[in-house]
Amino acid sequence: MIARIRKDDTVIVISGRDKGKTGMVIEVLPKKKKAFVKGIAIVTKHAKPRRQGEAGSIKKKESNVDLSTLMPVCGACKKPCRINTKRLKEGNCVRVCNRCKEVF
Repeated sequence: MIARIRKDDTVIVISGRDKGKTGMVIEVLPKKKKAFVKGIAIVTKHAKPRRQGEAGSIKKKESNVDLSTLMPVCGACKKPCRINTKRLKEGNCVRVCNRCKEVF
């Protein structure tokens, strides 16, 4: 089975608190059906000081997002699109934009 969303794809969030934002996929967790997207689902992590003399800190990082809330953005038509798969003559599968029929 070919993955609908892969690492380094540009995606748009279609539902949730970050609806309408776009970002690049950092990592995909296929078994959990989640993905980490740059600039999406930012959470605040409070870190306690571990050693004496070390300061505590507040860090912001990306949390995972469900794959069902993401839609890939086509590189050719620059619009959110659904993805179809197409088998080439060589025998390998490629992802194809459903709007403009261009290969991803």
